[in-house]
Amino acid sequence: MHLYLKNEKFVLLLIFLISVLIRIPAVHFYGDTSIENEWGIIVHNLVENGKFSFRNLDGFLLPNLYMPPLYPFFLYLFTFFNLTDNYYILLILYVQLFLSSIAIVIFYLINKKIFSKKISILGSLIFSFFPLYIYACTQISSITLQVFLTLLFIYSFFEFSDNKKITSIFSLSIAGGLLILLRGEFIIIFFISLFFLYLYLKVQLRKILIIMLISTIIVSPYLIRNILTFDTITITKSVGYNLWKGNNPNSLVEGSEVIDDNLVEKIEKINKDKFYQIKLDKIFFNEAVKNILENPIHYFLLFIKKIFSFLLFDISSSQNNYYNYLHILPVIFLSITSFIGIFLANKKSIKYNYLLLLLFAYTMIFSAFFILPRYKLIIIPMQIIFTNVLVKCIVKKFVSK
Repeated sequence: MHLYLKNEKFVLLLIFLISVLIRIPAVHFYGDTSIENEWGIIVHNLVENGKFSFRNLDGFLLPNLYMPPLYPFFLYLFTFFNLTDNYYILLILYVQLFLSSIAIVIFYLINKKIFSKKISILGSLIFSFFPLYIYACTQISSITLQVFLTLLFIYSFFEFSDNKKITSIFSLSIAGGLLILLRGEFIIIFFISLFFLYLYLKVQLRKILIIMLISTIIVSPYLIRNILTFDTITITKSVGYNLWKGNNPNSLVEGSEVIDDNLVEKIEKINKDKFYQIKLDKIFFNEAVKNILENPIHYFLLFIKKIFSFLLFDISSSQNNYYNYLHILPVIFLSITSFIGIFLANKKSIKYNYLLLLLFAYTMIFSAFFILPRYKLIIIPMQIIFTNVLVKCIVKKFVSK
């Protein structure tokens, strides 16, 4: 077996197959059986009405500006196979299963740029067997696609920082553009990454502009659609709602959607035209800002609590099965070991500094809004890498003896 592990292709294939095999039973035992909530509404309107719409305003299907477009169209793509509902859902889950497994292979390659092969394999297996990540691919949720694209983005970022190859520019740009279409907050991560390349790695401005151009080309069809429809340059208009959800009198760490009578009255006065979502989001934004200004200490403490919940765990979660030992113990253990690893990491390392910057940025962004358990998956790869730093130090100490 030791001889086989020297073969890089064998290692990649082994990591992939292990990840696939442990996820197949999870899909069949815990997998979703239908598309619910906003995803179901949007896919239904795409199939039945040929319109990318979430809200029905008295028979008027409002062009969607609430949800980012990539995952709904990902789900819509599989409707062309004309499968029964059960097989349609199963096909989506199996594609997510394979994407999840490929993401773990990419994660191994990221680790290889920092650690030895053995530590990289260990980190990949930790990620592969992490209960929250196994469960994620069994759900109709964009998180599996987000983790896959985020790891591809990080790997491409490291590749570009190492060799400046044109292929790295393309993969970095494509992953970045798709992530912007998948998650609205990634636009912040994208520009933070570009500033890091320019200021810290001294990458030529010309190459930065090429990355921006390619990503813009990927995003441009949807941007043009929104400009023509709503006279505005945007991907989504849900910042206000998300800010209010995480900052209203009923908000816990995971937010609250309880709307009081005063807010309901304001919403009912909105004209039901194509600008409805824009006006609605503005009302929610103003309400959230008012809440924060009226009681800044309360919302600052809630913000701190959300940071703690994101980096460690939520001490007062209302989510079902959140405190299941299979979920909570790995989350707590990894959080503690990664904190130790952060302090042990080489502060001069470009890769460590970039990952620490991403960890900080994601924590601040999500904590400003609200934290759902699945959101933690986006930082777990970084936490595993910093845990690997601790493992490396322990191994080095015992080997030196």
